[in-house]
Amino acid sequence: MTALDPGVRRVLDGASIAHLATVLPDGAPHNVPLFVGAHGDRVVFFTGPHSRKARNLRRDPRVALSIAPADNPFEPVVIRGRVVEWIDGDAGWEIIDRLAEKYTGRPYGREQERVVAVIEPEHQMIGVG
Repeated sequence: MTALDPGVRRVLDGASIAHLATVLPDGAPHNVPLFVGAHGDRVVFFTGPHSRKARNLRRDPRVALSIAPADNPFEPVVIRGRVVEWIDGDAGWEIIDRLAEKYTGRPYGREQERVVAVIEPEHQMIGVG
């Protein structure tokens, strides 16, 4: 497993919105904004277990993430990798609440079922390249 670059971790620890790209069944790209964070040396986000992105990733785990840090949007972070694990239950809610509190200042509501996707980064880049 590749360690997260300290500059990438700094951005993941902040509250900048990430954009996640996945692959639709017909091969077209699918891109959505989301909350994101670090979990050890992996990247995490949460979603509904039956959302379009979850269905895409269960079929093809490849992802690309781009983040324009709020404090310096001209030094974006790009991460490519694969979803290697799904976390649900209490362990998932701990991660979801940590992310929600970082972005909104409060835990995430329990009205809808949620799961956490864990990304193993294979490529990390800071800045335009």
